[in-house]
Amino acid sequence: MAKYMDYTSPKTKFTADVNKSRLFTKDRNNYINVLGIAQLNTLENISLLDIYISKNNVIEPHVHQNAAELVYCISGAATVSLLNPFTKQIQNYPITPGQVANVPQGWWHYEVATMDNTHLLAIFDAKTPEVILGSDLLRLTPPDLMAHTYCMDVNTWKKAIAPIKESVFIGPPENCNRNQQPAHYGNYEQNYQSGYAPQASAYQQAYPFSPHYMQGY
Repeated sequence: MAKYMDYTSPKTKFTADVNKSRLFTKDRNNYINVLGIAQLNTLENISLLDIYISKNNVIEPHVHQNAAELVYCISGAATVSLLNPFTKQIQNYPITPGQVANVPQGWWHYEVATMDNTHLLAIFDAKTPEVILGSDLLRLTPPDLMAHTYCMDVNTWKKAIAPIKESVFIGPPENCNRNQQPAHYGNYEQNYQSGYAPQASAYQQAYPFSPHYMQGY
């Protein structure tokens, strides 16, 4: 039991409706519900995200700086990908109903739905999951710093990230006007069965940015 809780108080909550706790909505087929201590105040070191995504939609690359994440597939299919900071490799784990993939705390990762009507449950060992999103890293890092650090043309970089106006959560954004999906998107099931993709160039260090505290959404 939590020492800070008064279990006799009428404000003490033992049940909640996750369907009424929306974190993010892209459209009617792609959205995320959240359950943390803000929604259920008797929770201790556990919280969850209830995720619905359709084929080729992506839970964007991100890190949870305060929790590990266990991703359980309820329906559909998805590939959970993580950047192993020790091997400097992207590791890919396709999951179908009844299967799980575990993401250690602070590891860069993302999920891609490989079937329509995919339903995932992400479980965290923290009372509120915190997140630093790839879209925020890209749009909030000063462009001149990025260009200088990685020897890029600053105007080319600004043009590349110009479409990222806000936190994405589920990509591509609904207003994306790209003519077609990248060619590799249709091959997720085929390409990722081996569990490994080409070596990543570097581990993303996310610490300079303010986290999203999901209880505030």
